[in-house]
Amino acid sequence: MKILFFGPLKEITGCGEISLRCPGVDTDTSGVWQLLLQAYPGLASSRRVVRLARNAVYVGPQARFQDHDEVALIPPVSGG
Repeated sequence: MKILFFGPLKEITGCGEISLRCPGVDTDTSGVWQLLLQAYPGLASSRRVVRLARNAVYVGPQARFQDHDEVALIPPVSGG
């Protein structure tokens, strides 16, 4: 999977993009978070407020991810 980080998540991870492999045929949202937290424990404090998008579409907790997916971590945004 291609993982994209935006906003403060880029600062936490030190990068804007990484590649991760799914451990099985497909992985649910919780599994993606487990992989991310293993690599970047600093993301734990953002988990409750960050939305995931798979292939440019926001997804919920039941979503399934595969190795060819692009997954974006979208932090909350505020306007002014």
